[in-house]
Amino acid sequence: MTPAGPIARVTAEVVGCRLCPRLVAWRESVVADPPARYRGETYWARPVPGLGDAGARLLVVGLAPAAHGGNRTGRIFTGDRSGDWLFRALHRAGFANQALSKARDDGLELRDCYIAAVVRCAPPANRPTPAERDTCLPYLVREMRALSRMRVIVALGAFAWDGALRALGALGDGWWRIPAPRPKFGHGAEAVIASGDEAQRVTLVGCYHPSQQNTFTGKLTEAALDGIFGRARVLADNEVSPPD
Repeated sequence: MTPAGPIARVTAEVVGCRLCPRLVAWRESVVADPPARYRGETYWARPVPGLGDAGARLLVVGLAPAAHGGNRTGRIFTGDRSGDWLFRALHRAGFANQALSKARDDGLELRDCYIAAVVRCAPPANRPTPAERDTCLPYLVREMRALSRMRVIVALGAFAWDGALRALGALGDGWWRIPAPRPKFGHGAEAVIASGDEAQRVTLVGCYHPSQQNTFTGKLTEAALDGIFGRARVLADNEVSPPD
């Protein structure tokens, strides 16, 4: 799908970004020695932009692209097992037209949903530094600002939860006020956050990341993932009351 307006401008800047030398070196170096199953493929090896509906009420936030997933395919959560779990769940909840996520041209469309990440380049060992997070965060801030209908954010993991709160807090006066004490991540945790004038509200929902570490061990099941996106559907379809 082709992003429009402000989202398209963010996308263009993300793809051309070279601000973090360590991440640039890593995302490009993995091309030299890919797993046997990907040998002969042309890797994207650039920052991975967000994906989805510019009018979305649901924003899904991940950590960063996988070295042989998004960094290979050029589409977020595409071509790896985490994405397989995520897109199946989005499809079952009605946020995607299909359950497959194999390549940029496979016909996937998101409906009322936009997917982004806190960091847009694949990091070594899936661990961005705080400086890399802070350098990349303005892209997420600008996407949030452009998603004027955003009502629900599903954060995939504690890093994404923290990044989403940081991005909301960076939107500035008149936008979102972060509650005190700061909401803590947990699977199924929710935090209702109001804009400065309380005219708008967004619900942040925590979800275990669909990484192999969580899915192989049973920490995250498909039923649990469906529960999160079922809840996101309810929240998107209904007005959320502001906090007391």
